[in-house]
Amino acid sequence: MFTLPDLPYSFDALEPHIDKQTMKIHHDRHHATYVNNLNAALEGQTDWLEKPIEEIVEKVDQVPEEIRAAVRNNAGGHLNHSMFWTLMAPGGKELAGEIKTAIDTNFTSFDKFKELFTTAGTSRFGSGWVWLVAKGDKLEIGSTANQDNPLMGEVDSGMSGTPILGLDVWEHAYYLHYQNKRPDYIAAWWNLVNWEEVNKLLNKATS
Repeated sequence: MFTLPDLPYSFDALEPHIDKQTMKIHHDRHHATYVNNLNAALEGQTDWLEKPIEEIVEKVDQVPEEIRAAVRNNAGGHLNHSMFWTLMAPGGKELAGEIKTAIDTNFTSFDKFKELFTTAGTSRFGSGWVWLVAKGDKLEIGSTANQDNPLMGEVDSGMSGTPILGLDVWEHAYYLHYQNKRPDYIAAWWNLVNWEEVNKLLNKATS
């Protein structure tokens, strides 16, 4: 059975950029619902319940057809949010090391990367996620709908690669504080990025 991970900080730790109430609802209700629904969908599917969440997401096209949609939505929701919490930190963490070099190499500068990533977030129609993925020695920016994850591959999610940075642009991630102003939410989120964790994910993806 999958379980809801604790936040690595208090609900109010990301203020003023993301408020306490949003964090509490987002984690305790939305993420918890994905976990509960995933366990319900996989009830009796012992082989799948014993797999890491990343493997389930990567092989979702092999899940029995009658539960595939539920597993896709809820396994994606569980994995995406489990990553999302760790990719933020109170006050953010310094952009340095391999990730800084990789961003400069792939996008010419951090400012250009930030512009492209922000545009991907503001232009994603409806609910979804924005991603920075590692593909070999390259980095790419893209977005997916709903709770899809790049690990699902091009056919299922519209992009591929190993995600090393993700931003939730569902309205529940920002509506209480920012209402319909998604660009303001994204601008504030940059102050919270945990580049130390991104570095770890990059090193793991390229090792």
